[in-house]
Order: sequence, then C-alpha cells, then structure tokens
Amino acid sequence: MTGLVESLERRGGDLLEALGETGYMLLVSLAAAVVLGLPLGMLVYLTRRGGAAPNRFVWWIGNLFINVVRSFPFLLLVVFLVPVTRLVYGTTFGTPAATFSLCFVAVAIYARLVEQILREISPGIPRVARTMGATLPQTIRRFLLPEAVPGLVYALTSATISLLSYSTVLGVVGGGGIGDFALRYGYQEYDYPLMYFTIAVILVVVLVIQSAGHRLSIRLDHR
Repeated sequence: MTGLVESLERRGGDLLEALGETGYMLLVSLAAAVVLGLPLGMLVYLTRRGGAAPNRFVWWIGNLFINVVRSFPFLLLVVFLVPVTRLVYGTTFGTPAATFSLCFVAVAIYARLVEQILREISPGIPRVARTMGATLPQTIRRFLLPEAVPGLVYALTSATISLLSYSTVLGVVGGGGIGDFALRYGYQEYDYPLMYFTIAVILVVVLVIQSAGHRLSIRLDHR
C-alpha cells in the first residue's frame, strides 16, 4: 500500500494526463459515431432488400465498409491508416492523430448497432407511416427514431466501452491514454501495484459508463 501511495505521488500528474487523453479519444470518436455512424446504419437499414428505400448498390457499399473495418484487427488498421493519418494531421504521433483510426472503428461499430436496433422495430411501423402518406424523412424522424431512441442510447453505451478497450492500444503510435500509462509506468517499470490500480480505474470507468447508459436508456423508453 505504501508503494502504491508513493507511485501515485510520483505519477499522479501523468495519470491525470492519461485520463484526459483517453477522454479526448472517446469524445472525438463518439462524436464521429453519432454524426457518421448513425446515418450510415440508418442508410444500410433503409436500402436493404425489403427496406423502405431498397438500393442494392448503396447497401453493398455501406455494408462492405462496416464489415471490413469491424473485421480488421485494430492494431493493423492503425498501421494501415498511417499514410492517411499523416496526410490529414501531418504526423502519425500524438493523441489527435491516434484518434483518427479510432473514429473509423467507432463509425463502423455504431453503424452496425444502429442497423440491428432498427431491425428490431416492428415492420408495421414503417408501413403505417407510408399509409399515412409520410415521406421517407418524415418516416425516419417521426416514426423510426422515436421508437429506436432507447436502443440507440444503450448501443452507444456498448460502443463506448468497446472504444475504451480499443483506445488502450493506441500508445504504440504515441496516442497515450490510460492503457498506455498502465503499460509504461506499471508493467514496464515493474510497478505492479500501480498497474493494478490503473486497471481498477479502467474497470470503475466502464461500470460507471454502463450504469449511466442503462439508466438513461430506461428513462427514455416510454413504450
């Protein structure tokens, strides 16, 4: 216990900085998930066979992107995107540059979750919307999204936890974060109490995210 206290006194500032880096990575990637992943998932759902706006080519392109990104081992995806990252940021190191590849994963993960949530909605709802003369945008805004909101919130919670896990390996490209802190100052310096404490912090963060997302999802469910 004394050793842990001494380690925290010595590395407390680094730990807070690592938490800030992880927070940055999560916020940016989640913003990408909502802004790009939500419309992409909606597009795949609508353009599938039997959807409200079937289009095989559009569905194929969207579905291919999701499948390829989700199937890519994350560390290899980071390496694969190095030329693009350098083109966009001028460097491949640092938290902002490392977050770029995380955004790709966030979009793909959330898009698939969005499609799955929408598929669980009763097929009768879009039919009712068409019967009432609703346009496609009106069907999405007034019928599908209100019905799907609780599930979308819970799906975003699951995506957040997955992204937190992915972010722990971004230290290999200088991304920093809480996972990199545990490896650099805990494992590599044989400071196992500090490493275990950092892992405990990660677990607490995950539990808080899970609990908050679950409660919000239930509160938004008015069915």
